[in-house]
Amino acid sequence: MLRMRLRAAESAKERFAQAIAFTALLAGTAALASPGAHGVRLSSAPGSVAEAVQDLDLRGSFFPAAPATQLVWDGADVDGDGQPDFANPTGQETRGHDAYGYGEYGASRDGGSRRHEGVDFVADAGQTVVAPISGYVTKIGFAYSGDDDLRFVEITNPALRYAARVFYINPTVAVGDTVAVGRAIGKVRSLQDKYPAGMTDHVHLEIMDRGRRIDATEVLVARHEPLTEFAVAD
Repeated sequence: MLRMRLRAAESAKERFAQAIAFTALLAGTAALASPGAHGVRLSSAPGSVAEAVQDLDLRGSFFPAAPATQLVWDGADVDGDGQPDFANPTGQETRGHDAYGYGEYGASRDGGSRRHEGVDFVADAGQTVVAPISGYVTKIGFAYSGDDDLRFVEITNPALRYAARVFYINPTVAVGDTVAVGRAIGKVRSLQDKYPAGMTDHVHLEIMDRGRRIDATEVLVARHEPLTEFAVAD
């Protein structure tokens, strides 16, 4: 027989029971401390209320740890078919500040002479990168002139009139291939050789709407949802 238990609900019940027990223990402590307690000291009675109080994990009962959450990215549905038309290529958070600046759209570059034209999503070297949109692979190019190691994949969706470029990957697709949003298109390349002062490994994502670059977080929205742990028994 298969049954599943929500650990979160079980923990809540345990905390409630501990709270009731603690209330009873406090009442017992007050009674023993009263003049009618015949001078009995809490520390001198084996199995006393004092020992029970010491055994109770008050911190866990009344100050429970914050529930575990997971990061989820929701892609916009621009054609109204009820399915997301965009995906985070790595599934991870956006790049924060490091030795080379910020990874957000519009962040300062080259001392303020230009702006960042994409969004950087944190990645682990070697991890799979997925297509941010559905469409055709229209170009595979090099991120930097004279550097054959760091490449990008361009995907174009003529029906939605969006295009996307994903940088710093080893492509596993070729020009002319049809790809679906969320399907693998390559592997992440490490940036540590290119930026040895300490740049967070990431992929750089550019989204073009009818030829105009937009902030990818306009069509990819992050949220945190609680992790639900299931216990399965036969």
